[in-house]
Amino acid sequence: MRYLTAPWRAGYVRRALPMRGCFFCAAVKGRDDRAAAVLFRGRSHIVLLNRFPYTPGHLMIAPRRHVAGFAEARPGERAEMAELLRTALRALRAAYAPHGFNVGMNLGASAGAGVAGHYHLHVVPRWTGDANFMPLIGAAKVFIEDLDTTYRKLRPLFDAGKRRRAAAPSR
Repeated sequence: MRYLTAPWRAGYVRRALPMRGCFFCAAVKGRDDRAAAVLFRGRSHIVLLNRFPYTPGHLMIAPRRHVAGFAEARPGERAEMAELLRTALRALRAAYAPHGFNVGMNLGASAGAGVAGHYHLHVVPRWTGDANFMPLIGAAKVFIEDLDTTYRKLRPLFDAGKRRRAAAPSR
């Protein structure tokens, strides 16, 4: 068996175990969207940047209410999550022109969920060749921008999406 190391994840792993409370719930209750990296507040979900991104633009869609599993989501919550995924994909395409996306959930601690008690959907833009030798050889992960720059790029796109949805006729 071969082992690969990911030293750039050390900060996350060291902070993940002693985490107190739920940072999704804190973001929902907070008033400073920029400080919480909240890009959008929907009726039943928030969209926020991942503070430990795999790639620039890595974001998450999480319900406002604290619920562990997607199976417990209400029909309206499931519908809004799907619509926010659509909005997120459009915003990320416009801002970054990725070659593809990873979209998924880690449900439960054994599945890799950093916050096992509050389900959330990861949306990760990907580019051909975005995984390179730097993390393994150089013990560093190279990002093309910081989180504040990512926030400034994406927030206006989510605001524009909100305006489009508000102007669209009801079905």
